[in-house]
Amino acid sequence: MNEQAKLIYTTRMPVRWGDMDAYGHVNNTVYFRYFEQTRVEWLEQMGCRVSPEEPIGPVIINAACTFFAPVNYPATVVIKMYAGEPGRSSVMTWYELFIEGEDRVYCEGSAKTVWMDTRSGKSAPIPDVVRALFD
Repeated sequence: MNEQAKLIYTTRMPVRWGDMDAYGHVNNTVYFRYFEQTRVEWLEQMGCRVSPEEPIGPVIINAACTFFAPVNYPATVVIKMYAGEPGRSSVMTWYELFIEGEDRVYCEGSAKTVWMDTRSGKSAPIPDVVRALFD
């Protein structure tokens, strides 16, 4: 993880039975959904509505995850979200996923978020409320 990353949000989510795969642990694609939900909660708690009707909205242009240990049902995951210094229209975010009550990191992820003009499809400046986190 980037040394200059700032912890900006933490959330908890229950692992659902349907999150597991045939091997009995959370499917690798579900971790990206956990990160997505964390990002959406963070944006919404800042007052940024995530909706296709909004003139400007965040999109992900790159995402990655490194898995260290499997997560199994039942559990509650804790996701910590970090962000780097924003550019004109983008910000890099990183994620750490734990199981509630444990110190072990089960996976680390990242995603680059770009704000986009939903009508033109072109990049747009990051909202001031997001940029203010780093001032």
